[in-house]
Amino acid sequence: MPEVAVDPEQALLYGAIESEPFAVPAVDLRRVKPQYLRREVAYPTQEQPGTIVVDPAERHAYLVLEGGRALRYGVGVGKEEAFNFQGRATIARKATWPRWTPTANMIRRQPERYAKYAAGLPGGSGNPLGPRALYLYKDGRDTLYRLHGTIEPWTIGTMVSSGCVRLLNQDIIDLHRRVPVGTAVVVLPSGASTA
Repeated sequence: MPEVAVDPEQALLYGAIESEPFAVPAVDLRRVKPQYLRREVAYPTQEQPGTIVVDPAERHAYLVLEGGRALRYGVGVGKEEAFNFQGRATIARKATWPRWTPTANMIRRQPERYAKYAAGLPGGSGNPLGPRALYLYKDGRDTLYRLHGTIEPWTIGTMVSSGCVRLLNQDIIDLHRRVPVGTAVVVLPSGASTA
């Protein structure tokens, strides 16, 4: 595989984070396509500033800013369209180093992989949710979908999850600190890219 040049500014954004209670290693940027790295972009939309728009077809999440701009983050999405949440939701809960519990559907589909975690897995460096999670609620009810980190950074830009939207750990830490509880989230249908 040819050597990929790494942008020094991007390397700073995705370096190891030493201030966390668990390890957040640097991202090997040679294993993530450049279009999935965080950057500010033009993003004309009718959504209000502060809204998060997830575009599963593009594999991006956008934090809408003023003036037709947005912060764009690369994401990994559900491996099947049926696994993906679609529509409007609200971040009703934010968690730091969240506990992970597989859903009943995940355990039913792959008991050999998930049954041992039915009681949950505490937050930490081996937890698949990574260092932060944003919990999506609709009409006051937990959708069981999250925006969260990942211990598999090479999966960003792919259809890989059981439906949650995963971001690079440095990106979910950044997004988590920017948005309050109550933030609106719009998840577009998988085939409805705006690009």
